[in-house]
Amino acid sequence: MAYVTVINEHQHLQQVVSGHHHLTADEAVAAGGSDAGFAPRELLLASLGTCTAVALRKHAAQNDWTLGKITVGVRWSRDAEGREHIERRLSFGKPLTAAQKARLLEVAEMTPVSALLRAGIRIQSSVVD
Repeated sequence: MAYVTVINEHQHLQQVVSGHHHLTADEAVAAGGSDAGFAPRELLLASLGTCTAVALRKHAAQNDWTLGKITVGVRWSRDAEGREHIERRLSFGKPLTAAQKARLLEVAEMTPVSALLRAGIRIQSSVVD
């Protein structure tokens, strides 16, 4: 189970806390923030990218593949019809065969965060005193 607390005391500037980890979130200046940290969509993209990189590294280790540096570029955009989508690009520091690349793409598609985003998730909200 994951648990994160977000503390907002000033406009869009927020502190995100999980255990002993802390980071700053904010909105871009164009959205009324001060651009002092990750924007909410960037945090979601970071979740997808980090989950992907970990899964790829684990799969490579299980198969004795040397990937070198893994770079996962993730971009949220909107097409001409207004539909939003996420593009994920993978690159590796070491040369790979076509079969390895194909398998790594399959692994990326099966990551927990990928599955969650594709399926959607119910969000239950409440106000507590």
